Order: sequence, then structure tokens, then C-alpha cells
Amino acid sequence: MNNQQTLLAGALFGTLAVALGAFGAHALKNLLTQNGRTEIYELAVRYHFYHALALLLIGILMRAENYNLSISALLIFFGVILFSGSLYLYALTGIRFLNFFTPVGGVLMLAGWIALAYQVYKHN
Repeated sequence: MNNQQTLLAGALFGTLAVALGAFGAHALKNLLTQNGRTEIYELAVRYHFYHALALLLIGILMRAENYNLSISALLIFFGVILFSGSLYLYALTGIRFLNFFTPVGGVLMLAGWIALAYQVYKHN
């Protein structure tokens, strides 16, 4: 991902996180409460939003400081899709198989943060 794609992804992920959070708090509130999965949905929104901000930060660093952070951006991007996406789907459907993707997404997000730390450390 280049800096423009990373900034765009961060902005779109942020928009989506706010929209899904509001949708969950209002339109889906009864469904999530009845199924006891409100906390799971809220966790998905929280990590989704945190990593939207991370993508914005990475995009800014790529543009302003000429960091090579495309791998970090990609890892976080796909990590959000797998981690938050699987939690959203599980919270709404109850399909347990989706829980397989959650830790994979978490590992990708962790790897993205590690890649970011490495590039910042390496950059003079």
C-alpha cells in the first residue's frame, strides 16, 4: 500500500467503524442483547476504530517522513478485516467457525505493529 491508499483505508475504516458502532448501539441492540454478544460486537468496533487511526498515522508517516511502511499497512488492513470482520459476523450470526479467523486477524495486527516499530527503529 502506498501512503494515499493507506490514508484512504484509514479514513474509510474510521467511517465504517463509527457507522457500525452506531448501527450496533441502535438497530442491532436488541439482537445483540438477546444473544449475549454485545461485548463481542463492541470489541470488534473498538479494535476496528483503533486500527483505522493506526492506518492514518502510518499514512502520515509514509507521506511526511518517507517511511517504508507498506507492509505494516497491509498487515493491519487485513488484520482488521479478519479480526473485526469475524467478530462482527459471529456477533450477528452465532456461527462459531468464524472464531477461527479472529486470532489470525489479531496476529496480523500484531505483526503490523511490529513492522511499524521495526521501520521506525531502522529509520534514522
